[in-house]
Amino acid sequence: MSKPLLTTLAAACALALPALAHSRQVTLTAQLKNYGGNGAYLAVYLTDAKGAYARTLWVAGGKAKYYKHLADWNRLSAGDAKRLNGVTGASVGAGRKLTVTAELADALIDAGYEIRIDAAAEDMRDSPSEVRLPLAAANAGKPQAGKQYIQSFGFELK
Repeated sequence: MSKPLLTTLAAACALALPALAHSRQVTLTAQLKNYGGNGAYLAVYLTDAKGAYARTLWVAGGKAKYYKHLADWNRLSAGDAKRLNGVTGASVGAGRKLTVTAELADALIDAGYEIRIDAAAEDMRDSPSEVRLPLAAANAGKPQAGKQYIQSFGFELK
């Protein structure tokens, strides 16, 4: 290899490695109750220390006309034109598990951010803020019960 190419490669690695070190992979797992209804729509999102919307992590359910039933997420994220870019999938059936992975900046962990999930199922009651779990290292691996549709929700930091 030529010396300029090696210098360029070394510089690229030096710039890329710190960026990778400043984020973490977070695996989110929601186990739904066997509530006896159609698949649930779920919006998994982050709010900051003041309760303001920060980012959508995942939306389960493909028909946008039903997103209004994910009331808190829909209201808080309405101004985010990119809220659904690459973060949507099928609804989650009763008794099933949803597992998704996201990259989060290290600066968000233990900084007052909260993971929230809104849930809704056809012909059943909507459940805004079904789960609210602080994004704190101490909460990793400690599942929490939901209010209506979610039996347990937790996250793992990698």
